Amino acid sequence: MKLFRLNSTTTEDLLARCREHDKKAQHELYNRFAAKMLGVCIRYVKRKDEAEEVLMNGFMKVFNKIEDFNEEGSFEGWIRKIMVNESLNHLRYKKNLFVENEEEDWVEPQHAPVESKETTHALLQLIEELPLGYRTVFNLHAIEGYGHREIAEMLNIDENTSRSQLSRARKQLQERVTESQYLYKP
Repeated sequence: MKLFRLNSTTTEDLLARCREHDKKAQHELYNRFAAKMLGVCIRYVKRKDEAEEVLMNGFMKVFNKIEDFNEEGSFEGWIRKIMVNESLNHLRYKKNLFVENEEEDWVEPQHAPVESKETTHALLQLIEELPLGYRTVFNLHAIEGYGHREIAEMLNIDENTSRSQLSRARKQLQERVTESQYLYKP
């Protein structure tokens, strides 16, 4: 019988044991990735209790579909995709995400480097305050790195709606950042 030490177990070892439905390995895998994946869920689902529920549902899918992971990418990326999809399913179930209006011109903004932890925290807070549809598309595009075609397919919306939601999210963020810089300037 092979003994595993908690701190030295590789992800590959845990995967092999999880595929054999080893409860201790599942618990260790959960402990290894839960905090980071809760952060992913919270980006989409504002309330922590709901995000924790999404996290639990996501990990149930991870353990039920672990045989489907073919090791052609990072395991963490595979889990992240499940968590994003679970978060989106939760949002779909809760309410209508999007407001469709006239088509707007979409402009790719220039990105500035983040200066500090305080700045990062403030920006994340501003993102969290965006309307649900704006926040969801912004997270998928700017943070998760999905393209508009992928977002449209994931959310069952038109590609132009994705662009429009992102444009409005960025505009609203820019206005709020400008406002906060004006209010907090020394």
